[in-house]
Amino acid sequence: MRMVDLIEKKRDGGMLTSAEIRFIIQGYVEGQIPDYQMSAWAMAVFFRGMETAEIAELTLAMAESGEQLDLSGLDGRFVDKHSTGGVGDKTTLLLSPMVAACGVPIAKMSGRGLGHTGGTIDKLSSIPGFKVELEREEFLRQVKDVGIAVISQSGNIVPADKKLYALRDVTGTVPSIPLIASSVMSKKIAAGAQGIVLDVKFGSGAFMATLEDARTLAQTMVGIGKTLGRDTIAVLSAMDQPLGKAIGNSLEVLEVLEALQGKGPQDLVELCLELGAWMLVAGRKVQNTQEGRQRLQETLENGQALAKFREFVKAQGGDLNALEQKSLPVAPLRSSYLAPSAGYIRSIDARKVGRLAMILGAGRVTQESEIDLGAGVYLNKKQGDWVEAGEPVLELYTSSEGKKAEGLALAQEAVLLGHEKPGFIPLIEEVIS
Repeated sequence: MRMVDLIEKKRDGGMLTSAEIRFIIQGYVEGQIPDYQMSAWAMAVFFRGMETAEIAELTLAMAESGEQLDLSGLDGRFVDKHSTGGVGDKTTLLLSPMVAACGVPIAKMSGRGLGHTGGTIDKLSSIPGFKVELEREEFLRQVKDVGIAVISQSGNIVPADKKLYALRDVTGTVPSIPLIASSVMSKKIAAGAQGIVLDVKFGSGAFMATLEDARTLAQTMVGIGKTLGRDTIAVLSAMDQPLGKAIGNSLEVLEVLEALQGKGPQDLVELCLELGAWMLVAGRKVQNTQEGRQRLQETLENGQALAKFREFVKAQGGDLNALEQKSLPVAPLRSSYLAPSAGYIRSIDARKVGRLAMILGAGRVTQESEIDLGAGVYLNKKQGDWVEAGEPVLELYTSSEGKKAEGLALAQEAVLLGHEKPGFIPLIEEVIS
């Protein structure tokens, strides 16, 4: 078998066999297939696409390229949630204790943030003492004892994806739906998920700018999951404005704490109830999402979700006193973007707010960049709210005077005012199952 023949086959629109796909992935991981040939193949996939069966085989081959978690020795069905990225998306931190309190265990590996999107591991790192790395046995024991463990991704989980993504990033092949879908799903399969709930975002702050592209990606990933025998559901949610009010690591953890006490932003809680309800269905704890939403709401009202969150933080070494006293690191320099005139908030551009938070220090330009865990943005107003002239719309947190000035200039671009109240824009567009 020769790589050049497989490049030509895909270039001409042919369908690759399971053996051919495994030859490509194994050869690339082992260094037998050079970057220039893999680049040519990725470009052929970019233009020609792949059938669902091909993408499923690619996903499985990538998942099996490295270490895989075996959760069979633990009780319960394991359901993983994945978001395609957004601004202010702290759903994992709120969802996990709600779902675990209902009896569905959470064994999750998450990543750090890059660019304008935040990472769950960075958010958890803002809790003093919290350990984001656990040995495998310790990780599995915590899942069994507590019901939740969230750690950073192992370096040997899906090495094929890590290597291929780095190549795609510099060859113009990142926005390929077959390659995106296999990248996401391979990590879920390797992590031992039996059920997968996908939060596929669309809009200015999302990777998929249009609903149509998000729908195609969602359908592709659901198709992969079903082909590989995993219960898979995709929820399409809007990301034209940030989710919740806090953007930035410590700020988002504090917002989650408020939400667990029944005082969270409506959009954040609504999305978590929807995603969580599907997780309970996939975990076979409820018959339908209506029953699931009711059970999840009860965990917020009776304090079970908050208690589970505290138990989880304590188990991974987090300082509960610092959490409960809300003494997490917050950047010392604070400034406000004031409304230049009275009017309705027509829009708050999620991508621009994400970039603003990154400039203030909350995000990374590269994976090696240092971040300021206390930096970020807080939205005093959301789309559709009325604001008076001189009223603060955004609060900016940073540790640098230079970043503070640059941030205020960018804040003006992120907020659009108008005299007419914008029409209702649904947070959740549709569900694909």
